[in-house]
Amino acid sequence: MTDPLGPVYIGAREIYDKLVTVDVSVRRISDQITDLAQDVRDHETRLRTLEKARWPLPALAVLVSMASLALTLIPHP
Repeated sequence: MTDPLGPVYIGAREIYDKLVTVDVSVRRISDQITDLAQDVRDHETRLRTLEKARWPLPALAVLVSMASLALTLIPHP
């Protein structure tokens, strides 16, 4: 069986050129991943800040409800 494309010769220059192309692509992707990781860290920091700022609201609601319950149970003259 013969190859329909005929003999194919790949020289060192073609291999080197392709290797350089792959290297550039890998570096670009690596930079994008680094930027993405930084974005994820930034979002995580913002979410943690929002979560920390949110906890007083339920605690305040519990305190207000307990105070209103106490005022309701205290006999008035």
